This record gives sequence, C-alpha cells and structure tokens, in this order.
Amino acid sequence: MTRIFLITIIYLFSFSVVKAQEESPYLLISKSAESVADGISKAKSALSESGFKVIGEYNPAQSQDLGIICYTHPELEKIALGFNDRGALAAVLKIGFKKEGETLKISMLNPMYLFYSYFVDGIDEQEEALREISDQAIEAMQTIGILNEPFGGTVEKNKLQKYHYKIMMPYFTDAEVLKSFNSFDEGLKTIQQNLKTGKGETQKVYELVYSNKKIAVWGVGLKNAEDGEAHFLPIIGDEHVAAMPYEIILQGNTASILPGKYRIALHWPELTMGTFMKIMSTPGDIKKSLEKLTE
Repeated sequence: MTRIFLITIIYLFSFSVVKAQEESPYLLISKSAESVADGISKAKSALSESGFKVIGEYNPAQSQDLGIICYTHPELEKIALGFNDRGALAAVLKIGFKKEGETLKISMLNPMYLFYSYFVDGIDEQEEALREISDQAIEAMQTIGILNEPFGGTVEKNKLQKYHYKIMMPYFTDAEVLKSFNSFDEGLKTIQQNLKTGKGETQKVYELVYSNKKIAVWGVGLKNAEDGEAHFLPIIGDEHVAAMPYEIILQGNTASILPGKYRIALHWPELTMGTFMKIMSTPGDIKKSLEKLTE
C-alpha cells in the first residue's frame, strides 16, 4: 500500500511539473568581441545552411550597437497559415544583436514561446512539428554559440495561450484594426507604397505575401526619435531587442496590429507597472505610426 501511495505521489508531482512547464521569451546564444555586422553575417550563414530563409535585417532605434535578423522556414509558414486568427504573425522568428562595450551579445526569440502565445487555438496537433522547427533553429545557432541561457522572465505554457499582462489588459485576440480596405489587393498596394516612401517615419524590414490566402505580413521599424524605438527601447530594456520589429498583418481586406499593451508586455514579461507607465503613450504612438501606412 505504501509503495502504491509513493508511486501515485510521484506521478502526480511529475504531471504537475509538465502541466506547469514554463518558457522564457529569449535565449542568450553567445558573447564575443566581434562587431554587430560580423555577428549578423555569421548568423545569416548558419540559418541559411540549416534550411531557414532570412527575410530581413535592420538596426533598431537606428543604432549601430543593435541589430536584428528576421527569418522563417517553409514548414513554419505552412503551419502558421493554418491558424485563422492572425497565425501568420508567428511565421517570422528573430535573432537579436547588442554591442555592449567590447562585448557582442547574440540572442534569439524563443520559438516555442512565440508559438504558444500566437497560435491561440492551441498547437496540440502541430506541437511536435513546431518543436522540431524550434530545435532546428536553436541547433543552427549552436554553430556560433552554445550558451543557450534563457532570460527575460518565464511564463507558464498554459498561460501563454491566454496571455495578458494585468486584469483589464488586452489579449492576442483583441487585435486593433488599422483600416478595412475595399479588397486585399487595395490594402496590399497601399501598404507597400507607403512603406516604400517611409511614411510615418517607418522602415520596411521584411514582407511576406500569400496572395492565394489573401494574407500579408510586414515587419516595420519605427524610426521616430521622439516616440519610436529610440524612445521606448532604452526605457524597457534593449536586451530584448529580438522582440523587434513590430508587425502589421493584412488578412482579407483588414489591416491590423496586436495592441501594444499586449505585445510589449508579452515580449517584456518582467516589466514592472512603474516602468510600463514610463511608456504609457507608446502603444498609442505605435498604432498612429502604423495607421499612416494604411492611408
């Protein structure tokens, strides 16, 4: 009887550990003395050699001490397009670079953290395939660094599916509509043209267009010195540079973004309310900048 009791306790404990699985938003890959440009070059090669497609890069906050690579994978794109509620936003993963004194820190957005957060219908049927993509991305980065140190806080897996920062704060499903066009083609043409001219002090970092699905996603750099990345990243922490750039998704005839109060909190889960209050205007500023791309 005692043996059965102990086995039951062990089973229940093991189950609770699995149930309470936690994910961190980022992994620190390496620290070195190389430049941001050299780090980007090495990471791009590593990703390409592992079957990933690099689709964009830029310097957030227009700082030569910060860098970003955006990349995707054909299998990830296929899975992402199967989720109706803006699933294509999770088709793009990111590597961040920060030069701090003589040290270059290379970090990556944890793919599983993003997948659990953005595939809000649940990923049970796709979890194995998504885990393989995540492992493949981490393995690719091991050619340039093997630290793999989680950072940026932790959130339980089941809470990521319905993540919100505080009570009354938005969820993933509370996306903000920028504009509804007469058609997908009109929206695509409008946003492409506005990005080409840098309207709203923006910069196109990447573009994915799936015309057959009437879906397009853009990564957009926010260049305004007063209320863009140069303003808010130093306040909330540019260690999390792999959170950038911000995205617009055009699905059908509707262009939308994730609300800043959700997206910023998700990528900075340790953010205190006091610090959040210092960027109180940022969610609205971001929306205003990106709305200009739909005009």
